[in-house]
Amino acid sequence: MSFASVYPHYITKAKKKHCTKKEVDEIIQWLTGYSQKQLDTILKNETDFETFFKNAPELNPARKLITGVVCGVRIEDIKEKTMREIRYLDKLIDELAKGKTMENILRNK
Repeated sequence: MSFASVYPHYITKAKKKHCTKKEVDEIIQWLTGYSQKQLDTILKNETDFETFFKNAPELNPARKLITGVVCGVRIEDIKEKTMREIRYLDKLIDELAKGKTMENILRNK
C-alpha cells in the first residue's frame, strides 16, 4: 500500500476537526525527518509504507513515547516494525483530530 493512498485520509480527518494540511505535514516531518520537498516527492512517486519508513532520514527517537491503542491494538505491543511505525503516525493524527496541542502531539512537554 502506498503512503500517498493513505495521506489524503490523514488530511481529511484533520480538516474535519478544523486542523490543517500543514499540521499533518509537520507531524509527519517530526516523526520521520523528511523535509516538505522530500514528502512531496514521496507522494508524487507513490512510495509504499515500508520504503517510506525504511528511507526516513531520521526517525524521531521520541516516537517511542507514543503509546495507546489504535484500531484495537496497543501500539507498544506491535512487533512488526513497519506496522508499529504506521500506528505511531495514525496515533499522532488521531491526537491532532482530538484537539491536542502540537506541543503535546510532538512530545515537547
